[in-house]
Amino acid sequence: MSTPEQQTQHEKLMLHALSLASRGPITGGNPQVGCVLVDAAGEIVAEGWHRGAGTPHAEVDALTKLTASKLGGAATGQSAAGLTAIVTLEPCNHQGRTGPCSEALIAAGVTRVVYAVSDPGKRSGGGSERLRDAGVEVIGGIAAAEAEEFLHSWLSATRLQRPHVTVKWASSLDGRSAAADGTSQWITGTAARQHVHEQRARADAIVVGTGTVLADDPSLTARGDGGELLERQPQPVVLGRREIPVGAQLRHHPAQLRQFDGSDLNAALAELFEAGIRRIFVEGGPTIASAFITAGLADELLIYLAPKLLGGPKVALSELGVSTIAEAKDLSITELRPLGNDVLIVARPATGAPFAQSATGTVVATPATETGA
Repeated sequence: MSTPEQQTQHEKLMLHALSLASRGPITGGNPQVGCVLVDAAGEIVAEGWHRGAGTPHAEVDALTKLTASKLGGAATGQSAAGLTAIVTLEPCNHQGRTGPCSEALIAAGVTRVVYAVSDPGKRSGGGSERLRDAGVEVIGGIAAAEAEEFLHSWLSATRLQRPHVTVKWASSLDGRSAAADGTSQWITGTAARQHVHEQRARADAIVVGTGTVLADDPSLTARGDGGELLERQPQPVVLGRREIPVGAQLRHHPAQLRQFDGSDLNAALAELFEAGIRRIFVEGGPTIASAFITAGLADELLIYLAPKLLGGPKVALSELGVSTIAEAKDLSITELRPLGNDVLIVARPATGAPFAQSATGTVVATPATETGA
């Protein structure tokens, strides 16, 4: 049982561990995790973070650094016996590409493990029980709210066993995604469009419909300010039955193109999850955005609002199955950010869980709109 002073110190160290975790890659099937090892005086003697699939987990990364004094000095061969490990996620308890972190901590002689949130993985969870069984003191829930937010998309994907879905659209202040003649490039300015590219780079896959592909021929790449390709590229995924032309830009995307007929969004997401996709970024037209929302599959919305008025029929969303105000899909706004002359609104379902799911989850057609490509 920790004292109030220890809990305050643990929270401070956990926030530092979260900053370490942010150095790791956000994409891929693994979570971003940070770890610090501290002595009885609360002084950090080693720290580590996970650098991606197949590399040492944060706990093991920190343990290996005990051979260097004070995070980078001369080799000392310091022992981990009696140390406390502060870890942003409950240590894993399974054999994957690397061994269980729970066993590594036990073998190293760590006497206390403090973590922020429990690992919801069916195979990887249970590390705290294994540690306690071995006589290690375990304290969970430290800086849990901060860690939950930091790991939001990965935790959501792991708990739901499907990719975390972010639905994005750009619209005028009166909710139009295109002018009456169908033109939409560009509703938003350069700052908003560059932010879209940054979000693409943070996703494992980017999803559009065939209508957008045929109308706009987007590249769906993540690019920098100068138009250069960013190091990390999302996998392009197209929903719809129509054939993608041989000369389409998507045929030359750095990542392999995947296409689903759009008849069953749940099945498509299940297949993507099985392939290691944990975060998808949905772009495209009103029909595809509305389909994900109506099917209860939108975990987060990114809405780029431009100070323009367009009027006309080209609304940003189509039918959502809402016939009366009592059926409105309530949102909680988590962020408002100016982007040049535009505004980004980030929102999630008000309940904290995805919207109530419809029985279909079908994309019938996908009209084009601004993709930020």
